[in-house]
Amino acid sequence: MTDHLRVHDAALARLQALHPKLIDLSLDRMRRLCAALGDPQDRLPPVIHVAGTNGKGSTVAYLRAMAEAAGLKVHVFTSPHLVRFSERIRLAGTLIADDHLADVLERVEAANAGLPITFFEITTAAALQAFSEVPADLCLVEVGLGGVLDATNVVTPAVSVIAPVDIDHREFLGDTLAAIAQEKAGIIKPRRPVVSARQAEEAEAVIDREADLAEAPLTVMGRDFDAWNERGRLLVQMPDQLLDLPAPALPGDHQFANAGLAVAAILTLGDPRIDEAAIARGVAGATWPARFQRLTVGPLAERARAAGADLWLDGGHNPHAGRAVARALGDLAARDGRPVALVSGLLANKDATGFFAPFAPLGAKVFSVTFEGHAAASAAQTAAAAELAGLRARACDGVEDALEKALAITPTPHVLICGSLYLAGEVLAMSPETWPA
Repeated sequence: MTDHLRVHDAALARLQALHPKLIDLSLDRMRRLCAALGDPQDRLPPVIHVAGTNGKGSTVAYLRAMAEAAGLKVHVFTSPHLVRFSERIRLAGTLIADDHLADVLERVEAANAGLPITFFEITTAAALQAFSEVPADLCLVEVGLGGVLDATNVVTPAVSVIAPVDIDHREFLGDTLAAIAQEKAGIIKPRRPVVSARQAEEAEAVIDREADLAEAPLTVMGRDFDAWNERGRLLVQMPDQLLDLPAPALPGDHQFANAGLAVAAILTLGDPRIDEAAIARGVAGATWPARFQRLTVGPLAERARAAGADLWLDGGHNPHAGRAVARALGDLAARDGRPVALVSGLLANKDATGFFAPFAPLGAKVFSVTFEGHAAASAAQTAAAAELAGLRARACDGVEDALEKALAITPTPHVLICGSLYLAGEVLAMSPETWPA
């Protein structure tokens, strides 16, 4: 991913050199640094902590939109960024300013005193420090990886949220759904309420057990509450009320579940300022880039429009995400009978064949690419994985080349760029018009 803000580049480069491993899950280094900073995690507004494999970012987007629709000032920490590092830290509703980011990074670097610490840990500490210094009404914190030993797990949440759990990051979280659910459930805190998405039976059993051990009240979608699409509206059935809400702003039928999870979490928070009218405005107004995002500006969108095609972008990269986005793409194709084409690139450690499999019933043609990053699969590797999933695939020389080949299909296809947030970031970085704000 590319960072187009330069004032803090030197600090970010120094921070990346403090620990040789990109990922080294532990809370010891994080706790040490937070203590040196005066424990900023203990000086935050109420926190909603969000873990899960898929849908974390979308859930955070709905939570933010609902709270802001009620007039609240909201801090948000998410990762990774798509174009600019500052996307990770939103202070009271606005992306952290360039100079402010440089200042807080330098202060956190000084507090760390050159000791080993991962890039994600020290930048998480910087976010917490920035949050502790700016007044706000709510703080939304997205887990980076796992939960138990994730750097964000130093916070004490008002509500913990667990989005759908699926197989991903096997090398860090384990090979089974139960093992991964155990990691995600690590954000559950004693006697603090937990709201969970609908889960596979194996994952739900683990979350149940961990909530019981922590004496944490647990609310599970599909069991204690539910959310569904009824005639294009979002219905959320809570134990004591039924909310009839507008359709979620983010496209795709899976967003009804993500929005419903966020609604349940915001109701569990119990802030009286966030009433049903604010919830409705937030559901209908949320934005979150690279999650089945329609691209309407920028050089690629202009090329697609000239050919009469619609162009979409999604950063999902595992089988669960593949199923969700394939359903959304299939809905588009069902309306007009047009074919679908994928411009795809994935990291080499992902289950690419599992990601592509849900697109096989659509007859999607795959035009594979690679992207910046040491762990990116080659275009040939991605094409081979797509073919194993039963799709016709062709390796291409880059996104522009792949798009040209996709647009040559007749009739004009629906085109989806997909497979990695890194690829999505490169696409959005092509023009300032598409930079997330």
